[in-house]
Amino acid sequence: MVLDLSQDAVALTAALVDVPSVSGEEAVITELIEDALRAYPALDVVRDGNVVIARTQLARAQRVVLAGHTDTVPIAGNVPSRLDGARLTGCGSSDMKSGNAVFLRIAHLVGTGAMDPATDLTWVFYDCEEVEASRNGLGRIARERPQLLTGDLAVLGEGTNGDIEGGCQGTLRAVIRTAGVRAHSARAWLGVNAIHLAAPVLTRLAAYEAREVEVEGLTYREGLSAVAIDGGVASNVIPDECTVTVNFRFAPDRPAEAAIEHVREVFDGYDVEIVDLAPAARPGLDAPLTQALVAATGTTPRAKLGWTDVARFGELGIPAVNFGPGDPNVAHKPEEYVEIERIAAAEATLTQFLS
Repeated sequence: MVLDLSQDAVALTAALVDVPSVSGEEAVITELIEDALRAYPALDVVRDGNVVIARTQLARAQRVVLAGHTDTVPIAGNVPSRLDGARLTGCGSSDMKSGNAVFLRIAHLVGTGAMDPATDLTWVFYDCEEVEASRNGLGRIARERPQLLTGDLAVLGEGTNGDIEGGCQGTLRAVIRTAGVRAHSARAWLGVNAIHLAAPVLTRLAAYEAREVEVEGLTYREGLSAVAIDGGVASNVIPDECTVTVNFRFAPDRPAEAAIEHVREVFDGYDVEIVDLAPAARPGLDAPLTQALVAATGTTPRAKLGWTDVARFGELGIPAVNFGPGDPNVAHKPEEYVEIERIAAAEATLTQFLS
Protein backbone atom coordinates (compact mmCIF):
# COMPACT_ATOMS: atom_id res chain seq x y z
CA MET A 1 0.00 0.00 0.00
CA VAL A 2 1.16 3.53 -0.80
CA LEU A 3 -0.07 6.70 0.88
CA ASP A 4 -0.71 9.27 -1.86
CA LEU A 5 -0.34 12.78 -0.45
CA SER A 6 -1.41 14.38 -3.74
CA GLN A 7 -5.05 13.43 -3.15
CA ASP A 8 -7.32 15.91 -1.41
CA ALA A 9 -7.38 16.03 2.38
CA VAL A 10 -10.76 14.27 2.63
CA ALA A 11 -9.56 11.28 0.61
CA LEU A 12 -6.32 11.30 2.56
CA THR A 13 -8.26 11.25 5.85
CA ALA A 14 -10.19 8.22 4.62
CA ALA A 15 -6.95 6.49 3.62
CA LEU A 16 -5.48 7.06 7.08
CA VAL A 17 -8.64 5.85 8.84
CA ASP A 18 -8.55 2.69 6.71
CA VAL A 19 -5.18 1.78 8.23
CA PRO A 20 -5.86 0.40 11.75
CA SER A 21 -3.49 2.00 14.26
CA VAL A 22 -4.69 1.26 17.78
CA SER A 23 -2.18 2.41 20.41
CA GLY A 24 0.85 0.12 20.29
CA GLU A 25 0.04 -1.03 16.76
CA GLU A 26 1.21 1.97 14.73
CA ALA A 27 4.05 0.33 12.76
CA VAL A 28 2.14 0.08 9.46
CA ILE A 29 0.77 3.63 9.43
CA THR A 30 4.17 4.96 10.53
CA GLU A 31 5.90 3.20 7.64
CA LEU A 32 3.35 4.55 5.16
CA ILE A 33 3.83 8.11 6.40
CA GLU A 34 7.61 7.74 6.40
CA ASP A 35 7.67 6.44 2.82
CA ALA A 36 5.33 9.19 1.65
CA LEU A 37 7.44 11.97 3.19
CA ARG A 38 10.74 10.52 1.93
CA ALA A 39 9.44 11.00 -1.63
CA TYR A 40 10.10 14.76 -1.26
CA PRO A 41 13.83 15.68 -1.47
CA ALA A 42 13.06 19.06 0.10
CA LEU A 43 12.28 17.35 3.43
CA ASP A 44 14.80 15.89 5.86
CA VAL A 45 13.10 12.81 7.31
CA VAL A 46 14.02 10.98 10.53
CA ARG A 47 12.43 7.75 11.79
CA ASP A 48 12.78 6.98 15.50
CA GLY A 49 10.75 3.97 16.59
CA ASN A 50 7.19 4.69 15.54
CA VAL A 51 7.82 8.42 15.29
CA VAL A 52 8.44 10.18 11.97
CA ILE A 53 9.89 13.69 11.89
CA ALA A 54 10.31 15.73 8.69
CA ARG A 55 11.94 19.16 8.53
CA THR A 56 12.53 21.88 5.98
CA GLN A 57 15.86 23.74 5.96
CA LEU A 58 14.95 27.01 4.29
CA ALA A 59 16.90 29.33 6.61
CA ARG A 60 13.71 31.12 7.62
CA ALA A 61 13.76 33.30 10.75
CA GLN A 62 11.10 31.18 12.50
CA ARG A 63 9.94 27.57 12.58
CA VAL A 64 6.44 26.10 13.08
CA VAL A 65 5.97 22.54 14.29
CA LEU A 66 2.93 20.56 13.08
CA ALA A 67 2.43 17.56 15.36
CA GLY A 68 -0.13 14.77 15.39
CA HIS A 69 -0.52 11.36 17.00
CA THR A 70 -1.15 8.43 14.68
CA ASP A 71 -2.78 6.08 17.20
CA THR A 72 -6.47 5.60 17.98
CA VAL A 73 -8.54 4.03 20.71
CA PRO A 74 -9.67 0.42 20.07
CA ILE A 75 -11.73 -0.04 16.91
CA ALA A 76 -15.47 -0.42 17.49
CA GLY A 77 -16.68 -1.74 14.14
CA ASN A 78 -15.83 1.62 12.56
CA VAL A 79 -13.00 0.71 10.17
CA PRO A 80 -12.91 1.07 7.20
CA SER A 81 -14.11 4.65 6.82
CA ARG A 82 -17.46 5.53 5.29
CA LEU A 83 -18.74 8.65 3.55
CA ASP A 84 -22.11 9.57 5.04
CA GLY A 85 -23.42 12.68 3.32
CA ALA A 86 -21.39 15.62 4.59
CA ARG A 87 -19.48 13.46 7.05
CA LEU A 88 -16.62 11.00 6.95
CA THR A 89 -17.06 8.41 9.69
CA GLY A 90 -14.49 6.03 11.12
CA CYS A 91 -12.18 5.35 14.04
CA GLY A 92 -9.78 8.27 14.42
CA SER A 93 -11.52 10.43 11.82
CA SER A 94 -11.91 13.21 14.35
CA ASP A 95 -9.12 12.27 16.76
CA MET A 96 -6.96 12.93 14.87
CA LYS A 97 -6.42 11.47 11.44
CA SER A 98 -8.17 14.38 9.75
CA GLY A 99 -5.67 16.71 11.43
CA ASN A 100 -2.82 14.50 10.24
CA ALA A 101 -4.25 14.51 6.71
CA VAL A 102 -4.18 18.32 6.70
CA PHE A 103 -0.57 18.31 7.91
CA LEU A 104 0.42 15.78 5.25
CA ARG A 105 -1.25 17.86 2.56
CA ILE A 106 0.88 20.84 3.68
CA ALA A 107 3.95 18.59 3.37
CA HIS A 108 2.93 17.71 -0.19
CA LEU A 109 2.44 21.34 -1.15
CA VAL A 110 5.81 22.33 0.32
CA GLY A 111 7.58 19.24 -1.00
CA THR A 112 6.40 19.84 -4.58
CA GLY A 113 7.11 23.57 -4.51
CA ALA A 114 3.42 24.46 -4.79
CA MET A 115 3.69 26.34 -1.50
CA ASP A 116 6.50 28.61 -0.32
CA PRO A 117 6.17 28.78 3.48
CA ALA A 118 7.07 31.94 5.36
CA THR A 119 8.62 29.85 8.14
CA ASP A 120 10.58 26.65 8.28
CA LEU A 121 8.38 23.69 9.12
CA THR A 122 8.71 20.53 11.18
CA TRP A 123 6.21 17.68 10.98
CA VAL A 124 6.00 15.18 13.85
CA PHE A 125 3.82 12.06 13.61
CA TYR A 126 4.03 10.02 16.81
CA ASP A 127 2.61 6.97 18.56
CA CYS A 128 0.89 6.07 21.84
CA GLU A 129 -0.90 9.31 22.71
CA GLU A 130 -4.13 7.59 23.74
CA VAL A 131 -2.50 5.53 26.53
CA GLU A 132 -0.44 6.22 29.64
CA ALA A 133 1.99 9.13 29.40
CA SER A 134 5.07 6.94 29.87
CA ARG A 135 4.51 5.35 26.41
CA ASN A 136 3.95 8.58 24.49
CA GLY A 137 6.23 8.81 21.46
CA LEU A 138 6.38 12.61 21.49
CA GLY A 139 7.30 12.53 25.16
CA ARG A 140 10.16 10.14 24.40
CA ILE A 141 11.50 12.40 21.64
CA ALA A 142 11.19 15.42 23.94
CA ARG A 143 13.34 13.62 26.52
CA GLU A 144 15.89 12.01 24.19
CA ARG A 145 16.11 14.26 21.10
CA PRO A 146 14.53 17.63 21.98
CA GLN A 147 16.57 19.39 19.27
CA LEU A 148 14.27 17.81 16.68
CA LEU A 149 11.27 19.61 18.19
CA THR A 150 12.64 23.16 18.36
CA GLY A 151 10.37 25.86 17.02
CA ASP A 152 8.63 29.16 17.66
CA LEU A 153 5.10 27.69 17.63
CA ALA A 154 3.69 24.18 17.74
CA VAL A 155 0.27 23.29 16.34
CA LEU A 156 -1.32 20.04 17.55
CA GLY A 157 -3.90 18.67 15.12
CA GLU A 158 -6.36 17.70 17.86
CA GLY A 159 -10.02 18.11 16.95
CA THR A 160 -11.24 21.62 17.73
CA ASN A 161 -13.88 22.12 15.01
CA GLY A 162 -11.47 24.49 13.30
CA ASP A 163 -11.16 26.81 16.30
CA ILE A 164 -8.10 27.55 18.41
CA GLU A 165 -8.03 25.86 21.81
CA GLY A 166 -5.30 27.26 23.99
CA GLY A 167 -3.22 25.29 26.46
CA CYS A 168 -4.68 22.26 28.17
CA GLN A 169 -5.63 20.88 31.55
CA GLY A 170 -3.16 18.77 33.44
CA THR A 171 -4.19 15.26 34.40
CA LEU A 172 -3.30 13.21 37.45
CA ARG A 173 -4.40 9.74 38.50
CA ALA A 174 -4.09 8.64 42.09
CA VAL A 175 -5.01 5.45 43.94
CA ILE A 176 -6.51 5.85 47.42
CA ARG A 177 -6.15 2.71 49.56
CA THR A 178 -8.01 1.59 52.64
CA ALA A 179 -6.90 -1.38 54.74
CA GLY A 180 -9.17 -3.55 56.86
CA VAL A 181 -9.13 -6.96 58.48
CA ARG A 182 -10.30 -10.07 56.65
CA ALA A 183 -12.96 -12.23 58.30
CA HIS A 184 -15.87 -14.58 57.52
CA SER A 185 -18.91 -12.54 56.51
CA ALA A 186 -21.04 -14.59 58.91
CA ARG A 187 -18.94 -13.13 61.71
CA ALA A 188 -18.36 -9.69 60.26
CA TRP A 189 -17.69 -8.15 63.68
CA LEU A 190 -14.41 -10.05 63.79
CA GLY A 191 -13.12 -8.12 60.77
CA VAL A 192 -12.89 -4.58 59.46
CA ASN A 193 -14.48 -3.96 56.05
CA ALA A 194 -12.07 -2.07 53.81
CA ILE A 195 -14.86 -1.23 51.33
CA HIS A 196 -16.86 0.42 54.11
CA LEU A 197 -13.76 2.39 55.09
CA ALA A 198 -13.71 3.83 51.56
CA ALA A 199 -17.08 5.53 52.07
CA PRO A 200 -15.53 8.78 53.40
CA VAL A 201 -13.34 8.91 50.29
CA LEU A 202 -16.45 8.94 48.12
CA THR A 203 -18.10 11.46 50.44
CA ARG A 204 -15.18 13.84 49.99
CA LEU A 205 -15.38 13.43 46.22
CA ALA A 206 -19.12 14.07 46.17
CA ALA A 207 -18.67 17.25 48.20
CA TYR A 208 -15.68 18.50 46.20
CA GLU A 209 -16.17 21.93 44.62
CA ALA A 210 -14.19 22.31 41.41
CA ARG A 211 -12.39 25.56 40.68
CA GLU A 212 -13.03 27.72 37.65
CA VAL A 213 -10.00 29.85 36.89
CA GLU A 214 -9.08 32.30 34.15
CA VAL A 215 -5.62 31.93 32.62
CA GLU A 216 -4.53 34.44 29.97
CA GLY A 217 -8.16 35.24 29.20
CA LEU A 218 -9.34 31.62 28.88
CA THR A 219 -11.51 29.91 31.47
CA TYR A 220 -10.55 26.44 32.69
CA ARG A 221 -12.69 24.28 34.96
CA GLU A 222 -11.04 21.70 37.15
CA GLY A 223 -12.49 18.34 38.15
CA LEU A 224 -11.77 15.61 40.69
CA SER A 225 -13.61 12.36 40.06
CA ALA A 226 -13.58 8.71 41.03
CA VAL A 227 -12.98 6.65 37.89
CA ALA A 228 -12.62 3.17 39.39
CA ILE A 229 -13.15 1.29 42.63
CA ASP A 230 -11.84 -2.15 43.43
CA GLY A 231 -12.27 -4.41 46.44
CA GLY A 232 -13.57 -7.75 47.53
CA VAL A 233 -12.22 -11.25 48.02
CA ALA A 234 -15.22 -13.57 47.85
CA SER A 235 -18.95 -13.38 48.50
CA ASN A 236 -18.46 -14.73 52.04
CA VAL A 237 -15.35 -12.77 53.03
CA ILE A 238 -15.02 -9.34 54.65
CA PRO A 239 -12.48 -7.56 52.39
CA ASP A 240 -9.24 -6.34 53.89
CA GLU A 241 -8.32 -3.99 51.03
CA CYS A 242 -10.10 -1.48 48.79
CA THR A 243 -8.78 1.02 46.28
CA VAL A 244 -10.45 4.08 44.76
CA THR A 245 -8.80 5.52 41.63
CA VAL A 246 -9.36 9.24 41.15
CA ASN A 247 -8.61 11.52 38.21
CA PHE A 248 -7.76 15.17 38.83
CA ARG A 249 -7.97 17.55 35.86
CA PHE A 250 -6.22 20.78 36.85
CA ALA A 251 -5.87 24.25 35.33
CA PRO A 252 -2.64 25.62 33.79
CA ASP A 253 -2.03 27.97 36.72
CA ARG A 254 -1.38 24.93 38.92
CA PRO A 255 2.07 23.27 38.51
CA ALA A 256 2.18 19.48 38.61
CA GLU A 257 3.74 19.49 42.08
CA ALA A 258 0.94 21.70 43.37
CA ALA A 259 -1.65 19.35 41.83
CA ILE A 260 -0.10 16.41 43.69
CA GLU A 261 -0.10 18.39 46.94
CA HIS A 262 -3.75 19.34 46.44
CA VAL A 263 -4.88 15.73 45.95
CA ARG A 264 -2.96 14.65 49.02
CA GLU A 265 -4.64 17.44 51.01
CA VAL A 266 -8.11 16.41 49.84
CA PHE A 267 -7.45 12.84 50.96
CA ASP A 268 -5.47 13.66 54.06
CA GLY A 269 -5.28 10.66 56.36
CA TYR A 270 -5.35 8.11 53.53
CA ASP A 271 -2.66 6.21 51.66
CA VAL A 272 -2.39 8.09 48.34
CA GLU A 273 -0.28 6.79 45.45
CA ILE A 274 0.23 8.94 42.33
CA VAL A 275 0.22 6.53 39.36
CA ASP A 276 0.09 8.89 36.35
CA LEU A 277 0.82 12.58 35.87
CA ALA A 278 0.96 14.93 32.89
CA PRO A 279 1.33 18.69 33.43
CA ALA A 280 -1.00 21.39 32.17
CA ALA A 281 0.02 23.95 29.53
CA ARG A 282 -0.59 27.67 29.48
CA PRO A 283 -2.38 29.08 26.37
CA GLY A 284 0.61 30.95 24.95
CA LEU A 285 -1.72 33.29 23.10
CA ASP A 286 0.63 36.26 23.48
CA ALA A 287 3.20 34.79 21.06
CA PRO A 288 3.18 36.68 17.72
CA LEU A 289 2.86 33.52 15.63
CA THR A 290 -0.04 32.35 17.80
CA GLN A 291 -1.79 35.65 17.27
CA ALA A 292 -1.28 35.33 13.52
CA LEU A 293 -2.82 31.84 13.53
CA VAL A 294 -5.78 33.07 15.58
CA ALA A 295 -6.30 35.87 13.05
CA ALA A 296 -6.16 33.35 10.19
CA THR A 297 -8.94 31.26 11.76
CA GLY A 298 -11.14 34.31 12.41
CA THR A 299 -12.34 32.66 15.63
CA THR A 300 -12.18 33.43 19.35
CA PRO A 301 -9.82 31.07 21.22
CA ARG A 302 -11.20 28.94 24.04
CA ALA A 303 -9.65 26.80 26.74
CA LYS A 304 -8.78 23.18 26.00
CA LEU A 305 -10.78 21.08 28.46
CA GLY A 306 -8.68 17.95 28.43
CA TRP A 307 -5.00 17.06 28.21
CA THR A 308 -3.04 17.19 24.95
CA ASP A 309 0.60 17.17 23.97
CA VAL A 310 0.73 20.97 23.86
CA ALA A 311 1.94 20.43 27.43
CA ARG A 312 5.09 18.71 26.18
CA PHE A 313 5.94 21.66 23.97
CA GLY A 314 5.17 23.98 26.87
CA GLU A 315 7.79 22.16 28.95
CA LEU A 316 10.28 22.82 26.13
CA GLY A 317 9.40 26.52 26.19
CA ILE A 318 7.56 26.43 22.85
CA PRO A 319 4.12 28.11 22.61
CA ALA A 320 1.58 25.54 21.43
CA VAL A 321 -2.09 25.44 20.51
CA ASN A 322 -4.66 22.85 19.45
CA PHE A 323 -6.13 23.28 15.98
CA GLY A 324 -7.82 20.63 13.86
CA PRO A 325 -10.96 19.89 11.83
CA GLY A 326 -12.31 17.13 14.08
CA ASP A 327 -15.11 17.42 16.64
CA PRO A 328 -13.82 16.60 20.14
CA ASN A 329 -17.32 15.70 21.29
CA VAL A 330 -17.47 12.62 19.03
CA ALA A 331 -13.90 11.44 19.58
CA HIS A 332 -13.61 7.82 20.81
CA LYS A 333 -17.26 7.07 20.01
CA PRO A 334 -18.28 4.21 17.69
CA GLU A 335 -20.01 6.80 15.50
CA GLU A 336 -16.93 9.07 15.39
CA TYR A 337 -16.94 11.36 12.35
CA VAL A 338 -15.50 14.54 10.89
CA GLU A 339 -17.37 17.12 8.83
CA ILE A 340 -15.94 17.12 5.29
CA GLU A 341 -16.14 20.88 4.93
CA ARG A 342 -14.10 21.36 8.10
CA ILE A 343 -11.22 19.34 6.67
CA ALA A 344 -10.99 21.60 3.61
CA ALA A 345 -11.38 24.71 5.77
CA ALA A 346 -8.57 23.65 8.12
CA GLU A 347 -6.24 23.05 5.16
CA ALA A 348 -7.09 26.47 3.70
CA THR A 349 -6.53 28.19 7.04
CA LEU A 350 -3.15 26.57 7.66
CA THR A 351 -2.01 27.19 4.11
CA GLN A 352 -2.90 30.86 4.42
CA PHE A 353 -1.20 31.18 7.80
CA LEU A 354 2.00 29.40 6.82
CA SER A 355 2.28 31.31 3.55
